[in-house]
Amino acid sequence: MSTSPVQALPTKPWYRYLTKEDRKAFFAAWIGVLLDGYDFVLISFALPAIKTAFDLSLVQSASLISAAFISRWIGGLVLGAIGDRYGRKPAMILSIFMFAFGSIACALAPNFWILFVLRLIIGFAMAGEYSASAAYVIESWPKHMRNKASGFLLSGYAFGVIAAAQVDKYFVTWVDSMHPGWGWRALFLTGIIPIVVAIYMRKTLPEAADWSEAKEKGHGEKNDMLQVLFGGERKILNYVVVAIAFVALLLIFTQQVGGVVAVSALGVLCAVIFIYLIIQFDSKRWIIGIAIMLTIFASFMYTWPIQGLLPTYLRGVGMDQTVVANVVSFAGLGNAAGYIIAGFAGDKFGMRRWYAISLLLSQIIVFPLFMQNGKYVALVAGLLFFQQMFGQGVSGLLPKWVSSYFPVDKRAAGLGFCYNVGALGGAVGPVLGAAIAAQFSLGFALAILSFGFAAVVMVSIGANVPRLLQKKIGPQYVRPEDGNDEIIKEG
Repeated sequence: MSTSPVQALPTKPWYRYLTKEDRKAFFAAWIGVLLDGYDFVLISFALPAIKTAFDLSLVQSASLISAAFISRWIGGLVLGAIGDRYGRKPAMILSIFMFAFGSIACALAPNFWILFVLRLIIGFAMAGEYSASAAYVIESWPKHMRNKASGFLLSGYAFGVIAAAQVDKYFVTWVDSMHPGWGWRALFLTGIIPIVVAIYMRKTLPEAADWSEAKEKGHGEKNDMLQVLFGGERKILNYVVVAIAFVALLLIFTQQVGGVVAVSALGVLCAVIFIYLIIQFDSKRWIIGIAIMLTIFASFMYTWPIQGLLPTYLRGVGMDQTVVANVVSFAGLGNAAGYIIAGFAGDKFGMRRWYAISLLLSQIIVFPLFMQNGKYVALVAGLLFFQQMFGQGVSGLLPKWVSSYFPVDKRAAGLGFCYNVGALGGAVGPVLGAAIAAQFSLGFALAILSFGFAAVVMVSIGANVPRLLQKKIGPQYVRPEDGNDEIIKEG
């Protein structure tokens, strides 16, 4: 985890390096990421009412959450490629319009299947939003502040989760008191407000500086993921394998196939297809793409069991619903604080170094948190705050880390595809946690998953494993920017 020589810059507060356009660009992208967090949690809050309204089975209602994961990787590929070919700004605007359509249409959905398709659209847009916004902000801010850009941007997700909890707490009850059964529909309509703001902001934004510079130099022509995968000799085959992967995930996450063997076989098939696609996308540096996907998968495997099963754990140790809501909200504040701290600490200590330190601190906390059976509520809330701050919050540096491995002309698609393939761990993790809990305790399951998969991420990012693997397989194609851990001090 070595760092490059320190470079001196004129001393002044960090925020003074940002122009009005930089701040405007950040806020527009941040609103989009806030929408990601807000919308993802909305479906969780609305699910009991939706289940009743459409008379759904437990499997059907759960599939509405999984739907966003099914389509995210395709959204990262397609909208990311649009961002690479036509610019970050058009991809951002397109993704936010798709979000707007999906959110409004969910409020008006007449039945389960239309709602399910709309959730697929939202997942598709969510991936494009993430990849385009992350690339846009990172490429727009000064180079010595890009860890801050990455961490600050992801804080929007945490604030979106908090906002959704508060809106559900007050707004839905109020609407249902006037129009019974309409509260969950009104909940989706609230997403219109930040969408309108984001659309207005994005119409007036300049293009990302790095992308504009690369375009002027002639980079990116016929080099984006759509052209590589679907414009060459293998395009028919690639259309087929993409369709197969989509259907396989659909069968897995809607629980249309039963048995560990069948589910595992489909999972392996999808993994092979994802590897096949990333090899084509960058035939000389494919090992880096695979290493990133596995690292992101491990990241979701240590964070999402806690994210998804935390309310269940807290209720299981005797906390009532109000206490659970307050403790979860406090944990969300820790998450938000962690994203912001990661931005400052990444710039001060180095991106990869702080990632390893922060994860280590989070895992020191995780066993005392989950193995004391929630006897003291204040202690649980405090430990959760810091565990989320160091464990989940540090993932604010992931966009910066992933983007460092891709040149500008492949960055949005590479980031969007690899990140959102890895994000499938968010669907697998809670299921695995529940399975372990069936044999032991839920607290033990959460602690073990967190510790084991956090160790994988700590080693991969801290030791720059993707770069090490590339040096073994094709050293001539290693880029100086790969996993860049540069520290630049202001003065």
